[in-house]
Amino acid sequence: MVSHSVWIVGTSRSGKTARLVEQFCNWVTSETQYTESFYTKKTGRKKTGHVPELLYLKQTKPGVLVLAANDDNRRELGDIIVTSTLGKYPVRAKTPLGFFQDEVILFWPLLINSLNLKAQFPVRLRPETEQELATKLWRPQLDEEILRLAGVNESRLVRRILDLLQLAAYSGIPCEDIAQILAKGLGENPTTLEPEFLASLLLDWRNWCLERGLLTYGIITELYSQHLLSDRNYQQHLTKRYQAVLADDVDDYPSVARLLFELLLDRGAVGAFSYNPDGAVRLGLGADPNYLEGLAERCRVEILNGPPPESLSEQLTKQMVELVTEPMVMLSLPKTVYSIQTTSRAQLLRQTAEEIANAIQSQQVQPEEVAIIAPGLDAIARYTLVEILIKQNIPVESLNDQRPLISSPIIRALLTMLALVYPGLGRLVDRDAVAEMLVVLSRKQQPPENSTDAMNRVSTTDAMNRVSTNIDPVRAGLIADYCFVPHPDRPNLLPVSTFERWDRIGYAATTAYNQILEWLEQQRSQQELRLIPSPISLLDRAIQRFLWNGSNLPYEQLAALRELLETAQHYWEIDTRLRQIDQVETTPHTTIIEFIQLLRRGTITANAYPVRPIGGARKAVTLATIFQYRSSRRSHQWHFWLDAGSPLWAKGGAATLFGAPFFLRDRLGEPWTAEDEKLAEEQRLQRILTDLLSRVSERVYLCHSDLAVNGQEQLGPLLPLVNACVTVISESTENLRSPTS
Repeated sequence: MVSHSVWIVGTSRSGKTARLVEQFCNWVTSETQYTESFYTKKTGRKKTGHVPELLYLKQTKPGVLVLAANDDNRRELGDIIVTSTLGKYPVRAKTPLGFFQDEVILFWPLLINSLNLKAQFPVRLRPETEQELATKLWRPQLDEEILRLAGVNESRLVRRILDLLQLAAYSGIPCEDIAQILAKGLGENPTTLEPEFLASLLLDWRNWCLERGLLTYGIITELYSQHLLSDRNYQQHLTKRYQAVLADDVDDYPSVARLLFELLLDRGAVGAFSYNPDGAVRLGLGADPNYLEGLAERCRVEILNGPPPESLSEQLTKQMVELVTEPMVMLSLPKTVYSIQTTSRAQLLRQTAEEIANAIQSQQVQPEEVAIIAPGLDAIARYTLVEILIKQNIPVESLNDQRPLISSPIIRALLTMLALVYPGLGRLVDRDAVAEMLVVLSRKQQPPENSTDAMNRVSTTDAMNRVSTNIDPVRAGLIADYCFVPHPDRPNLLPVSTFERWDRIGYAATTAYNQILEWLEQQRSQQELRLIPSPISLLDRAIQRFLWNGSNLPYEQLAALRELLETAQHYWEIDTRLRQIDQVETTPHTTIIEFIQLLRRGTITANAYPVRPIGGARKAVTLATIFQYRSSRRSHQWHFWLDAGSPLWAKGGAATLFGAPFFLRDRLGEPWTAEDEKLAEEQRLQRILTDLLSRVSERVYLCHSDLAVNGQEQLGPLLPLVNACVTVISESTENLRSPTS
């Protein structure tokens, strides 16, 4: 193999990933040549065809660890490597946190011995379950005085404290040292809680979880960095398995990743790392690009010079950065930059959508060549843009559109069904919920088109239009008014004949209602006889009977149902573990109540897999926040930068976690001043501009409204760019069309 490691530096789309894959292929070629040479020397024969001994050598040679910044990038990088090597070389593609989790679970017996833990299989806590259990554990100590001093509600405070454990773990800091770092960083700030108090809560939480075999991302990372990585037995196993490491976009990795890389390099492994100085998308969320950059001293540095091909980076970056950093400079941006300016944000959303629709319909650009990028996307903006474009038969793809599960009608209907089957849940159901359930459970799916291509072109709205119901909302409301009997313990649905004018309901609706009623009665009887193993089984029965029923559900609904079942299975698994260890007697309906209330708080979002559709990429306009777009590493011909006057552009479209600067390795525990914050925002904004301009090839539209949603004037850092545009498309323009290039 190659005897030295490589550190690849380049801007966005400069070819860093391609160079990594090339380096990997060189390793494979070098290893194959060495193996063939060894075989010839050993046997005196040249290798021809598939020789058993050579095949054995290939099967037993060390593997390669491939890491990527996030799960989407991991899939893409893994696919590229498999394609480049024709699938002949085994690789393990993971994210850093995914790798830590797999290693902790794989070597759990070793941790049991070294930490004297109870011998039980570990269970990972989801963030929402983590927050709920931590809240219950800490509630006696989080009194009103503590909440008043913190200045946030209980939910926000609990999340903030849990994030401290995660940040410390990512930085390689043990939980016991959190108080010391916070004390140095916060100083004598009277508006914050005592560092010792926060650290004591976290220690109690960590110990409570380990006693029960529960793992969070923070605990997993701490176990890996503080215990596994320093264990000699683990080090031997690790270095035997991996003699090479390939890491893409290490500027988005936590500090702990460098400890892993250095261990592998110290034990003779070779590495190839790519680093983007204009990246650092996750800075403030656990990434430590400056600390990871220190790995360059151990590698041969390759710098990929030059701007990305077919991008506006070389043409615009210097001018835009100068305008933003020195607003008094009088510069005019070239004709590749346009602006859309209105007074209100509602007008801005409409005119932006119309501009995109006009350009696509006039064939100046294709839908898949357009991206709408905003520092933050509220529900109104997302709905407005999607609705206007969908009406023009232009599909829209929202990147990582994670909405609360409870926002889906089919999820609300299934939860209402649970309340009607299990006793003691009557206070969780009302007349409107019953009416909605009747509509959803009476749906009938029209047969889909035979053409696969036609199905791929169908938008979300078209998919919803294919769904019809036997009970429409009006009839469902009448049935709920006259046939629903509220009760705190046993809410009930009466036969449709209870309604005097039930003949007005119609045959189809009456038949569908009777079928729902019959099915509910059957489930109640089985529940009383304890023939339903768990609420998860009941949810699955309802999905099979009323929603699936042999039809093809729209992708968004299928994703929500899958997430509901996974969430329910996880919740009951944790509940079973806690009842076994704590020996707390709880009734089944108590757990169901807590589960429904957890969903209703909106803390669980649908994150469907597979994220990418099967086949070619969807031909749709991309809608994303700055953070989502930069994380996805996409590029487009046209960019529409929404809310260009918003101050959130300096924040990067993602909130920085509380205390994040205190845990950066080059400034551990140093106070974070207003001057530091100002400098960090300026640097972040420059990185955003450089990164986005590297990902657009033809045009940039700066979309600005004088007033924000709350009516306040928008005076964000990009306002000088808006004023420097030569071509202005405003609400006073009669024919809103894109100017010709």
